[in-house]
Amino acid sequence: MQGLLSYTIQRLLWAPVILLFVSFFAFALTRLGPVDSVDVLAGPRADDEAKDRVRQELHLDDSIFEQYGVYMKNLLIEGDFGESVTIYRGVPVWDIIWPRMLVSVQFGIVALFFAFSIGTLVGVFAALRQGTWLDPLSISSFLFFQSIPVLVSLPFLVLIFVVKLGWLPAVGWGGPEIDIGPQEIALGIFSKHIILPALVLSLPGMAGVARLVRATTLSVLGEDYVRTARAKGLPELQVVRNHVVRNSLLPLVTVIGLSLTTLIEGAFFVELILGIPGIGQLGFQAAQSRDYDVILALVLVIATAFILINIVTDIAYTFIDPRIRFGSQGNN
Repeated sequence: MQGLLSYTIQRLLWAPVILLFVSFFAFALTRLGPVDSVDVLAGPRADDEAKDRVRQELHLDDSIFEQYGVYMKNLLIEGDFGESVTIYRGVPVWDIIWPRMLVSVQFGIVALFFAFSIGTLVGVFAALRQGTWLDPLSISSFLFFQSIPVLVSLPFLVLIFVVKLGWLPAVGWGGPEIDIGPQEIALGIFSKHIILPALVLSLPGMAGVARLVRATTLSVLGEDYVRTARAKGLPELQVVRNHVVRNSLLPLVTVIGLSLTTLIEGAFFVELILGIPGIGQLGFQAAQSRDYDVILALVLVIATAFILINIVTDIAYTFIDPRIRFGSQGNN
Protein backbone atom coordinates (compact mmCIF):
# COMPACT_ATOMS: atom_id res chain seq x y z
CA MET A 1 0.00 0.00 0.00
CA GLN A 2 2.90 2.31 0.74
CA GLY A 3 4.35 1.64 -2.71
CA LEU A 4 1.02 2.48 -4.31
CA LEU A 5 0.77 5.73 -2.36
CA SER A 6 4.30 6.86 -3.29
CA TYR A 7 3.70 5.94 -6.94
CA THR A 8 0.44 7.91 -7.01
CA ILE A 9 2.06 10.97 -5.43
CA GLN A 10 4.97 10.78 -7.88
CA ARG A 11 2.62 10.63 -10.88
CA LEU A 12 0.50 13.48 -9.53
CA LEU A 13 3.60 15.63 -9.08
CA TRP A 14 4.60 15.00 -12.69
CA ALA A 15 1.14 15.89 -13.98
CA PRO A 16 1.49 19.70 -13.51
CA VAL A 17 4.89 19.62 -15.25
CA ILE A 18 3.46 17.84 -18.28
CA LEU A 19 0.44 20.14 -18.37
CA LEU A 20 2.77 23.14 -18.17
CA PHE A 21 4.58 22.11 -21.36
CA VAL A 22 1.33 21.19 -23.13
CA SER A 23 -0.36 24.45 -22.17
CA PHE A 24 2.60 26.59 -23.25
CA PHE A 25 2.92 24.80 -26.57
CA ALA A 26 -0.81 25.16 -27.25
CA PHE A 27 -0.78 28.79 -26.12
CA ALA A 28 2.16 29.59 -28.40
CA LEU A 29 0.38 28.01 -31.37
CA THR A 30 -2.73 30.10 -30.80
CA ARG A 31 -0.78 33.33 -30.38
CA LEU A 32 1.87 32.77 -33.08
CA GLY A 33 -0.40 31.17 -35.66
CA PRO A 34 -0.75 32.31 -39.27
CA VAL A 35 -3.69 34.59 -38.39
CA ASP A 36 -3.13 37.47 -35.99
CA SER A 37 -5.31 37.27 -32.88
CA VAL A 38 -5.92 41.00 -33.08
CA ASP A 39 -7.44 40.67 -36.55
CA VAL A 40 -9.88 38.12 -35.15
CA LEU A 41 -10.71 40.20 -32.07
CA ALA A 42 -11.00 43.61 -33.72
CA GLY A 43 -12.75 42.43 -36.87
CA PRO A 44 -11.87 42.82 -40.54
CA ARG A 45 -12.99 46.48 -40.73
CA ALA A 46 -10.95 47.78 -37.81
CA ASP A 47 -8.21 50.31 -38.59
CA ASP A 48 -4.64 50.16 -37.30
CA GLU A 49 -5.39 52.45 -34.36
CA ALA A 50 -8.22 50.21 -33.15
CA LYS A 51 -6.03 47.14 -33.52
CA ASP A 52 -3.25 48.76 -31.49
CA ARG A 53 -5.74 49.61 -28.77
CA VAL A 54 -6.98 46.03 -28.62
CA ARG A 55 -3.43 44.76 -28.55
CA GLN A 56 -2.55 46.98 -25.57
CA GLU A 57 -5.72 46.19 -23.63
CA LEU A 58 -5.15 42.44 -23.89
CA HIS A 59 -1.35 42.68 -23.41
CA LEU A 60 -0.82 41.15 -26.85
CA ASP A 61 2.08 43.53 -27.42
CA ASP A 62 4.01 41.81 -24.61
CA SER A 63 6.34 38.86 -25.16
CA ILE A 64 4.85 35.38 -25.53
CA PHE A 65 6.14 34.44 -22.07
CA GLU A 66 4.48 37.46 -20.43
CA GLN A 67 1.21 36.73 -22.22
CA TYR A 68 1.39 33.11 -21.10
CA GLY A 69 2.04 34.21 -17.51
CA VAL A 70 -1.04 36.44 -17.51
CA TYR A 71 -3.19 33.67 -19.00
CA MET A 72 -2.04 31.05 -16.48
CA LYS A 73 -2.46 33.48 -13.59
CA ASN A 74 -6.07 34.12 -14.56
CA LEU A 75 -6.65 30.40 -15.08
CA LEU A 76 -5.11 29.14 -11.84
CA ILE A 77 -6.31 31.91 -9.52
CA GLU A 78 -9.69 32.80 -10.97
CA GLY A 79 -10.47 29.74 -13.09
CA ASP A 80 -10.78 32.04 -16.11
CA PHE A 81 -10.29 30.38 -19.50
CA GLY A 82 -10.91 33.65 -21.29
CA GLU A 83 -13.85 34.70 -23.45
CA SER A 84 -15.10 33.59 -26.84
CA VAL A 85 -14.41 36.18 -29.52
CA THR A 86 -16.21 34.74 -32.53
CA ILE A 87 -18.58 31.83 -31.75
CA TYR A 88 -20.32 33.37 -28.72
CA ARG A 89 -18.69 36.75 -28.51
CA GLY A 90 -18.10 37.87 -24.91
CA VAL A 91 -19.30 34.61 -23.29
CA PRO A 92 -16.83 32.95 -20.86
CA VAL A 93 -15.16 29.94 -22.46
CA TRP A 94 -15.95 27.58 -19.59
CA ASP A 95 -19.66 28.37 -19.84
CA ILE A 96 -19.45 27.20 -23.46
CA ILE A 97 -17.34 24.08 -22.92
CA TRP A 98 -19.01 22.65 -19.82
CA PRO A 99 -22.49 22.00 -21.34
CA ARG A 100 -20.96 20.64 -24.55
CA MET A 101 -18.76 18.31 -22.55
CA LEU A 102 -21.74 16.86 -20.68
CA VAL A 103 -23.48 16.13 -23.97
CA SER A 104 -20.49 14.24 -25.40
CA VAL A 105 -20.06 12.30 -22.16
CA GLN A 106 -23.62 11.00 -22.32
CA PHE A 107 -23.45 9.11 -25.61
CA GLY A 108 -19.77 8.35 -25.02
CA ILE A 109 -20.58 6.41 -21.85
CA VAL A 110 -23.30 4.40 -23.57
CA ALA A 111 -21.05 3.65 -26.57
CA LEU A 112 -18.16 2.49 -24.36
CA PHE A 113 -20.45 0.37 -22.23
CA PHE A 114 -21.80 -1.56 -25.20
CA ALA A 115 -18.42 -1.79 -26.95
CA PHE A 116 -16.62 -3.28 -23.94
CA SER A 117 -19.43 -5.39 -22.51
CA ILE A 118 -20.39 -7.03 -25.82
CA GLY A 119 -16.78 -7.17 -27.01
CA THR A 120 -15.70 -8.91 -23.79
CA LEU A 121 -18.47 -11.51 -24.05
CA VAL A 122 -17.66 -12.21 -27.70
CA GLY A 123 -13.92 -12.48 -26.97
CA VAL A 124 -14.40 -14.97 -24.12
CA PHE A 125 -16.90 -16.95 -26.20
CA ALA A 126 -14.50 -17.14 -29.16
CA ALA A 127 -11.62 -18.28 -26.94
CA LEU A 128 -13.73 -21.02 -25.34
CA ARG A 129 -14.79 -22.18 -28.84
CA GLN A 130 -11.27 -22.23 -30.27
CA GLY A 131 -10.93 -24.81 -33.02
CA THR A 132 -14.60 -24.69 -33.98
CA TRP A 133 -16.34 -22.67 -36.69
CA LEU A 134 -17.88 -20.40 -34.05
CA ASP A 135 -14.48 -18.89 -33.21
CA PRO A 136 -13.69 -17.25 -36.59
CA LEU A 137 -17.36 -16.51 -37.28
CA SER A 138 -17.87 -14.49 -34.09
CA ILE A 139 -14.70 -12.42 -34.53
CA SER A 140 -15.01 -11.87 -38.29
CA SER A 141 -18.62 -10.71 -37.90
CA PHE A 142 -17.51 -7.80 -35.74
CA LEU A 143 -14.45 -7.15 -37.91
CA PHE A 144 -16.89 -6.42 -40.72
CA PHE A 145 -18.34 -3.51 -38.75
CA GLN A 146 -14.86 -2.30 -37.78
CA SER A 147 -13.81 -2.14 -41.44
CA ILE A 148 -16.59 0.31 -42.33
CA PRO A 149 -15.68 3.99 -41.67
CA VAL A 150 -18.06 6.09 -39.62
CA LEU A 151 -18.63 8.39 -42.60
CA VAL A 152 -20.04 5.39 -44.48
CA SER A 153 -21.90 3.53 -41.73
CA LEU A 154 -23.60 6.59 -40.23
CA PRO A 155 -25.51 7.66 -43.39
CA PHE A 156 -26.45 4.02 -43.96
CA LEU A 157 -27.89 3.72 -40.43
CA VAL A 158 -29.71 7.03 -40.87
CA LEU A 159 -31.23 5.71 -44.09
CA ILE A 160 -32.50 2.55 -42.38
CA PHE A 161 -33.61 3.69 -38.91
CA VAL A 162 -34.62 7.27 -39.71
CA VAL A 163 -35.75 7.46 -43.32
CA LYS A 164 -37.09 3.96 -43.98
CA LEU A 165 -38.32 2.80 -40.58
CA GLY A 166 -38.83 6.15 -38.85
CA TRP A 167 -37.81 4.73 -35.49
CA LEU A 168 -35.20 7.33 -34.54
CA PRO A 169 -34.94 11.14 -34.77
CA ALA A 170 -32.80 12.36 -37.66
CA VAL A 171 -30.60 15.03 -36.08
CA GLY A 172 -30.18 17.11 -32.96
CA TRP A 173 -30.23 16.33 -29.29
CA GLY A 174 -33.22 16.09 -26.96
CA GLY A 175 -34.56 14.73 -23.71
CA PRO A 176 -35.53 16.06 -20.27
CA GLU A 177 -33.60 19.21 -19.40
CA ILE A 178 -31.69 20.00 -16.22
CA ASP A 179 -30.19 23.26 -15.00
CA ILE A 180 -26.40 23.18 -14.69
CA GLY A 181 -25.84 26.85 -13.87
CA PRO A 182 -25.50 29.24 -16.79
CA GLN A 183 -27.81 27.18 -18.99
CA GLU A 184 -29.75 23.95 -19.32
CA ILE A 185 -28.74 20.74 -21.07
CA ALA A 186 -30.89 17.93 -22.40
CA LEU A 187 -30.43 14.46 -20.95
CA GLY A 188 -30.33 12.60 -24.24
CA ILE A 189 -29.42 9.45 -22.36
CA PHE A 190 -33.13 9.14 -21.55
CA SER A 191 -34.32 9.73 -25.11
CA LYS A 192 -34.07 8.15 -28.56
CA HIS A 193 -31.49 10.75 -29.62
CA ILE A 194 -28.71 8.77 -27.99
CA ILE A 195 -29.32 5.49 -29.82
CA LEU A 196 -27.89 6.41 -33.22
CA PRO A 197 -24.62 8.05 -32.08
CA ALA A 198 -24.02 5.36 -29.44
CA LEU A 199 -24.65 2.60 -31.97
CA VAL A 200 -22.37 3.96 -34.67
CA LEU A 201 -19.56 4.56 -32.15
CA SER A 202 -19.80 1.22 -30.35
CA LEU A 203 -19.90 -1.10 -33.38
CA PRO A 204 -16.29 -0.52 -34.59
CA GLY A 205 -14.88 -0.79 -31.05
CA MET A 206 -16.44 -4.18 -30.34
CA ALA A 207 -14.09 -5.98 -32.75
CA GLY A 208 -10.92 -4.60 -31.17
CA VAL A 209 -12.09 -5.46 -27.66
CA ALA A 210 -13.20 -8.96 -28.75
CA ARG A 211 -9.84 -9.74 -30.38
CA LEU A 212 -7.88 -8.50 -27.36
CA VAL A 213 -10.04 -10.43 -24.88
CA ARG A 214 -9.82 -13.57 -27.03
CA ALA A 215 -6.02 -13.41 -27.09
CA THR A 216 -5.68 -12.80 -23.35
CA THR A 217 -8.28 -15.45 -22.52
CA LEU A 218 -6.43 -18.07 -24.60
CA SER A 219 -3.21 -17.31 -22.71
CA VAL A 220 -4.98 -17.56 -19.35
CA LEU A 221 -6.67 -20.86 -20.28
CA GLY A 222 -3.23 -22.47 -20.48
CA GLU A 223 -2.19 -21.41 -16.98
CA ASP A 224 -1.66 -23.96 -14.21
CA TYR A 225 -4.23 -22.45 -11.86
CA VAL A 226 -6.97 -22.91 -14.48
CA ARG A 227 -6.05 -26.56 -14.95
CA THR A 228 -5.96 -26.99 -11.17
CA ALA A 229 -9.42 -25.45 -10.78
CA ARG A 230 -10.81 -27.81 -13.39
CA ALA A 231 -9.05 -30.77 -11.79
CA LYS A 232 -10.80 -29.95 -8.52
CA GLY A 233 -14.09 -30.48 -10.25
CA LEU A 234 -15.27 -26.88 -10.22
CA PRO A 235 -18.08 -26.11 -12.68
CA GLU A 236 -16.86 -24.66 -15.97
CA LEU A 237 -18.88 -21.49 -15.49
CA GLN A 238 -17.24 -20.89 -12.11
CA VAL A 239 -13.78 -21.51 -13.55
CA VAL A 240 -14.38 -19.05 -16.37
CA ARG A 241 -15.94 -16.41 -14.13
CA ASN A 242 -13.55 -16.56 -11.17
CA HIS A 243 -10.25 -17.50 -12.80
CA VAL A 244 -10.29 -16.85 -16.54
CA VAL A 245 -12.26 -13.64 -17.03
CA ARG A 246 -10.74 -11.75 -14.10
CA ASN A 247 -7.17 -12.42 -15.18
CA SER A 248 -8.02 -11.65 -18.80
CA LEU A 249 -9.21 -8.16 -17.90
CA LEU A 250 -5.77 -6.76 -17.02
CA PRO A 251 -4.69 -5.77 -20.56
CA LEU A 252 -8.22 -4.52 -21.20
CA VAL A 253 -7.90 -1.93 -18.42
CA THR A 254 -5.38 0.03 -20.46
CA VAL A 255 -7.68 0.08 -23.48
CA ILE A 256 -10.62 1.20 -21.34
CA GLY A 257 -8.53 3.94 -19.74
CA LEU A 258 -7.41 5.35 -23.07
CA SER A 259 -10.93 5.09 -24.47
CA LEU A 260 -12.33 7.13 -21.58
CA THR A 261 -10.79 10.26 -23.07
CA THR A 262 -13.32 9.99 -25.89
CA LEU A 263 -15.96 10.90 -23.29
CA ILE A 264 -14.41 14.36 -23.20
CA GLU A 265 -13.39 14.96 -26.80
CA GLY A 266 -16.57 13.48 -28.25
CA ALA A 267 -17.04 12.01 -31.71
CA PHE A 268 -16.04 14.57 -34.30
CA PHE A 269 -17.85 13.33 -37.40
CA VAL A 270 -20.84 11.93 -35.55
CA GLU A 271 -21.58 15.24 -33.85
CA LEU A 272 -21.15 17.18 -37.08
CA ILE A 273 -23.37 14.93 -39.19
CA LEU A 274 -26.10 14.46 -36.58
CA GLY A 275 -25.99 18.06 -35.34
CA ILE A 276 -25.21 17.08 -31.74
CA PRO A 277 -23.99 20.07 -29.69
CA GLY A 278 -20.97 18.34 -28.17
CA ILE A 279 -17.24 18.91 -27.82
CA GLY A 280 -16.44 17.61 -31.30
CA GLN A 281 -18.80 20.06 -32.97
CA LEU A 282 -17.49 22.89 -30.77
CA GLY A 283 -13.89 22.09 -31.72
CA PHE A 284 -14.75 22.26 -35.41
CA GLN A 285 -16.55 25.58 -34.96
CA ALA A 286 -13.68 27.04 -32.92
CA ALA A 287 -11.06 26.00 -35.48
CA GLN A 288 -13.15 27.28 -38.37
CA SER A 289 -13.82 30.67 -36.73
CA ARG A 290 -10.34 30.93 -35.15
CA ASP A 291 -11.70 31.25 -31.62
CA TYR A 292 -8.29 30.69 -30.06
CA ASP A 293 -9.25 30.77 -26.37
CA VAL A 294 -11.86 28.07 -26.97
CA ILE A 295 -9.31 25.93 -28.81
CA LEU A 296 -6.77 26.40 -26.03
CA ALA A 297 -9.30 25.49 -23.34
CA LEU A 298 -10.30 22.33 -25.21
CA VAL A 299 -6.65 21.27 -25.44
CA LEU A 300 -6.09 21.84 -21.72
CA VAL A 301 -9.26 20.02 -20.66
CA ILE A 302 -8.58 16.97 -22.85
CA ALA A 303 -4.89 16.83 -21.84
CA THR A 304 -5.80 17.01 -18.14
CA ALA A 305 -8.38 14.25 -18.54
CA PHE A 306 -5.89 12.08 -20.44
CA ILE A 307 -3.23 12.38 -17.73
CA LEU A 308 -5.61 11.75 -14.83
CA ILE A 309 -7.23 8.77 -16.55
CA ASN A 310 -3.81 7.21 -17.15
CA ILE A 311 -3.00 7.53 -13.45
CA VAL A 312 -6.31 5.97 -12.46
CA THR A 313 -5.75 3.17 -14.98
CA ASP A 314 -2.35 2.30 -13.51
CA ILE A 315 -3.80 2.24 -10.01
CA ALA A 316 -6.66 0.00 -11.14
CA TYR A 317 -4.10 -2.66 -12.12
CA THR A 318 -3.41 -3.43 -8.47
CA PHE A 319 -7.07 -4.07 -7.71
CA ILE A 320 -7.59 -6.40 -10.68
CA ASP A 321 -4.34 -8.32 -10.18
CA PRO A 322 -3.13 -8.34 -6.53
CA ARG A 323 0.24 -9.71 -7.69
CA ILE A 324 1.12 -6.26 -9.02
CA ARG A 325 2.62 -3.98 -6.40
CA PHE A 326 4.10 -0.59 -7.22
CA GLY A 327 7.57 -0.18 -5.90
CA SER A 328 8.17 -3.93 -5.65
CA GLN A 329 11.27 -3.64 -7.82
CA GLY A 330 12.87 -1.33 -5.36
CA ASN A 331 12.33 -3.82 -2.54
CA ASN A 332 14.02 -6.69 -4.38
